[in-house]
Amino acid sequence: MPARELNAVVSERREVNPRLLILRVAPDGWALPDFVPGQYATIGLPAGAPRWPGAAEEENPSPPERVLLRAYSIASSSRAKEYIELYVNLVDSGSFTPRLFALQPGDRLYLKPGFKGVFTLAEVPADQDVVLVATGTGLAPYMSMLRSHAADGGPRRYAVLLGARYLRDLGYDAELRALAAAHPAVSYHPIVSRPEAPWAGPVGRVQDLWRAGVVTDAWGRRPTPADTHVFLCGNPGMIDAMRAQLTAEGFVEQQKLVPGQIHVEVYW
Repeated sequence: MPARELNAVVSERREVNPRLLILRVAPDGWALPDFVPGQYATIGLPAGAPRWPGAAEEENPSPPERVLLRAYSIASSSRAKEYIELYVNLVDSGSFTPRLFALQPGDRLYLKPGFKGVFTLAEVPADQDVVLVATGTGLAPYMSMLRSHAADGGPRRYAVLLGARYLRDLGYDAELRALAAAHPAVSYHPIVSRPEAPWAGPVGRVQDLWRAGVVTDAWGRRPTPADTHVFLCGNPGMIDAMRAQLTAEGFVEQQKLVPGQIHVEVYW
């Protein structure tokens, strides 16, 4: 395969709202390699590809023949072999997402034939519970984890704490509610910071949910470093606030040579 050939196609496009997109990308003529839920894919588009109408004018555009590359967490199940799913927020001034938003089913792009990343459940013992905290599209790796493992059975429980500005930004809300209804091991706790009708749920930041004890209420016990791992994915402000709260409660951040119970991926 020639380097950076446009070797994949958009198989499905779902616009959650004008600034939020779910894309399925299928390889064309080759098989997707295995990946671990939580890993990311690298995709590419020519700098000369069309931009989403209405996007801000691009500053310092690249030569049109150059292939622009970006990494995106995979949202699809690791058991779905026909495509990968991406969850993308539009950045008007960016060079990449306005082009990604312009894609329609059948359009071609580059998909690197290999997936990377260590933001996975690999370091979590099978008998320990998991809290998945996200803002916005930071939910993507958790969707892959839940789609791959929610029905596995076993003692592990999952609590999803998701923050968004508006109800319309909760792109996987219906699926997460259905998952929680179908699987007792999964609980789902969304919160919005700018409520609109018909929202009747909690209002504020996602870290407020942790302070309010929603996981304790769902599980019937307080999560502790001895029995729970906490994943943080999203904007730096949320991650800093959650890291401070968790550290004060005795949780330790996982590092290359230091095992811990806090796992971090910054989306910004």
